[in-house]
Amino acid sequence: MDFTRREALAIGGAAALTFVLPFRANAAVEDLVSEFTGGADLAESGVELTAPEIAENGNTVPIEVSAPGASAIMVLAAGNPTPPVATFNFGPLAASQTASTRIRLAGTQDVIAIAKLADGSFARSSKTVKVTIGGCGG
Repeated sequence: MDFTRREALAIGGAAALTFVLPFRANAAVEDLVSEFTGGADLAESGVELTAPEIAENGNTVPIEVSAPGASAIMVLAAGNPTPPVATFNFGPLAASQTASTRIRLAGTQDVIAIAKLADGSFARSSKTVKVTIGGCGG
């Protein structure tokens, strides 16, 4: 099979993009986390994320986040074209720092919850959700 120079460059460029784009998606998530936390260290306890292990339909995946004493909780879907899902802010009169919603997931991926706790520290929790039917055009 003979390729022209232009076709070889196009194939090489497509291969490079296929390799680089997943890393950029992860970099976008890390950039969002860094922006939310201001670069602070993240504890592994202090926020609880409840999500199904397997979701039959990515269009409506139920999740619940809870972080006692939190002032804000950010939820990200790492594999979605737009990773930020929601940010829940809690005032001083909030009865509890718990939120639940349904989110759309493009495919099997990690759902990440970052909580800003009352003492100014941050906590992180993540859970992998296996999606059998994608929700973002899948």
